[in-house]
Amino acid sequence: MKVALFVTCLVDLFRPSVGHATIKLLKQANCDVVVPSGQTCCGQPAYNNGDRVNAQRIARQVIDAFDIYDYVVAPSGSCTGMIKRHYPGLLTDDPQYTARAAQLAERCYELTSFLVDIIGLTIEDVSFNKSVTYHDSCSCQRELNIKTQPRQLLKSIGGLRLNEMQGTEECCGFGGTFCVKYDELSATMVDNKVDNIQQSGADILLAADMGCLMNIAGRLKRRDLPVKVYHIAEVLAGMAKDDGIGGV
Repeated sequence: MKVALFVTCLVDLFRPSVGHATIKLLKQANCDVVVPSGQTCCGQPAYNNGDRVNAQRIARQVIDAFDIYDYVVAPSGSCTGMIKRHYPGLLTDDPQYTARAAQLAERCYELTSFLVDIIGLTIEDVSFNKSVTYHDSCSCQRELNIKTQPRQLLKSIGGLRLNEMQGTEECCGFGGTFCVKYDELSATMVDNKVDNIQQSGADILLAADMGCLMNIAGRLKRRDLPVKVYHIAEVLAGMAKDDGIGGV
C-alpha cells in the first residue's frame, strides 16, 4: 500500500517532528510512505477568504502531486477537510479535474481516522505516563466525523490517563483568519478553552490540528500555565520528548 504524506504548512514551518511522527506511525502500519516533493498548501486560506481563483489553482497542483497514490494522509483535520469536502465542489466546473478531485477526496484521510478506520492499527510498546486531555478540532468533528478514533488510539498508550475536559468539542477560537478578523471574540473563546483544560487537571493537551494547538499553546503561555501541548501523532509515535509546541 503506497501512502503519500500531505505534510501541511504549519507542520512544515513550525513542527516538523509531527511529520516525522506521522511517517513513523504509517511505517509501523506497513505502509510504503512517500512524501511528494511538489506539494504545497492545500489552498484553504485562499478558499476561506473568497479567493476562488487561487484556491482552484492550488487544488489542481495538489491533485497533480498526489494523483497516483493509493491513499493520502495528513496529520490535520483542517487540511484533510479542505481536500476531502471542498475540492470536488471547488473544481466542479473544470472537466479536466472534476473526476480527479472526487477520486482524491475518496482516498484522503486524517491520520487518526486512517490508522483506525482503514488500517486498524494498535499502538504497541509506547508509554506516556502523563494525564492528558484532548481537544476535538472543528474540522475533525464537523467535516470528518472524527471523535472516537484518537481516543481509541490513546487507549493503547501505557501509563496515559485521559482526563476529558468540559466543552472538548467547542471551538478554540483560531479558525485561520477568524482570529485576526474577530480578535476579541477569538480571545474569549480560547480563554474558555484554557479554563476547561485547567479544570481537567491534565498535564498535557493533545489535538490533531496544529492551528488549534498553536493558538491554545499561545494562550497557555500568556497565562503562565504549566500545561504542555503536543500533536497526538508525537505521543502515539513515542516522540513527545521536548517541551511541547510553542504558542504564537
